[in-house]
Parts: sequence; C-alpha cells; structure tokens
Amino acid sequence: MKSTPKKIISLVPSQTELLHYLGLENEVIGITKFCIHPLEWYRTKVKVGGTKIINFKTIQQLQPDLIIANKEENLKEEIESLQQLYPVHITDVNNLTEAYEMIKEIGKITKTFTKAKALIEKIKNNLHNFQSLISEKKPKTVCYLIWKEPYMTVGSNTFINEMLEVAGFTNVFKDKLRYPQITLEELIEKQPDYIFLSSEPYPFKEKHIIELQKNAPELTAKMVLVDGEVFSWYGSRMLHSADYFKQLATELSIL
Repeated sequence: MKSTPKKIISLVPSQTELLHYLGLENEVIGITKFCIHPLEWYRTKVKVGGTKIINFKTIQQLQPDLIIANKEENLKEEIESLQQLYPVHITDVNNLTEAYEMIKEIGKITKTFTKAKALIEKIKNNLHNFQSLISEKKPKTVCYLIWKEPYMTVGSNTFINEMLEVAGFTNVFKDKLRYPQITLEELIEKQPDYIFLSSEPYPFKEKHIIELQKNAPELTAKMVLVDGEVFSWYGSRMLHSADYFKQLATELSIL
C-alpha cells in the first residue's frame, strides 16, 4: 500500500489491540464486537458486527481505505465480498514466526514499522528470558481444550500449539491437525499431566472442571483454567506471555 491508510477497520480482536499499541487511535474507525481490548476503543469505536457476521452496511457508511482481516478468524465469502470494494489485508498466523511477520507487515502498511520492530524484539527477549528459566525442566504433557459439546482441542499447525511449547508443555494431541474434536475416551487414553480449559472461545469455568472430573474419573490430570488470550492472541498481547507463563509454571510447581 503506497499511501498511508487513514480509515482502518479491524476484523480481528488481537490485531485491533496491536493497532492500538502502534498508536493508531485516530486511524482506526471500526472494530468488531469481540474487539474487547483496549476497553476505551471497545466503548467508543464503531462496531461493524462480529468476526464471522459482518455488517456490510456499517462498513459502507465508514468507507475504509484499509480493512484488516484474518484467514482463520473471518469467513472467506465475506472477505471476498469486501475485497471487491475495499483494500483488504489478510493475515494468516499459525506460529510465532508468522506472528512476528504479521506485526512487521502491519507496521509497514500503517507506517509504524519502527514501533512494530521494537515490539517484536521486546516480545522475543521476554520469551527468551522465560525459556532460560525452564530450559532444564522436562516438558509436561497437556491437553488444551477450546470447546465443549463436543470437546475440541488444538493440534499441530496452530499458534496455540506453539505457545504451549514455548510455555514448556508438550501437546498430547499434536499428532492431529488444527482444531480436532476429541472424545473423553481419547483424552483418558492420552492421560496428560495437565488439562488446560481455556477462557476462549468457549468460556470454561470451574463448574466445567467439576463436570469433566465427574464424567471421566479415570483422568489423573490436574485441570486448570487458563487465559485463552495469552495463548491465542498474536499481537501486542504477546508482551504479557512470558510473565503469564512464569506465573502458571510457579502455580503448577514447575518452577
């Protein structure tokens, strides 16, 4: 993009937060109802629907000169429709390397590259320092649940899977791809050290741990509610990853 975008719509919560970090308060004119960070933007910016159901009329009224979307978060058909009318930048993030590249790309497009590059270096340093703390520890096995009825977990080729590895865990379902459905029988067979119940996209609570323990008493895993944003938001949220992983490792007596 040759000219600097002045009217940006973000259809991706984690990248909305990144745009805020990059100082694009005036440029971002529209976000989704799921873009909850930062709170002041959530309260004041125009909502253009959700990540899956977009309000085309509102977007038309805003007349953006850039829309930021994501291959996984948004629907292909909706994005293709938007591409007929507006410049759309589509990101695709499945690991840390791609997350860093995405931040660079957004920095270049929005002319905030210097700040984006500094953000990447800070994230890398934070994660390196954390991994130095756990380098001598044997990785614990984990199943990371993102949904129930049916239960769904994460497999390989996902950003969450890589973040689990960075945090010092081995995903027992990394032999599967993307976001597979699993049965309790499969989970019992794997017998992971831990079961992480994520806060998103399904909002797991303590009652779901109790339910899982009741329905699968054969499980020996310690069940833990975890912050899904830290494991799945690829943007400036990664600044918080190292501190959260250290806190989690301490609570689980790994450190």
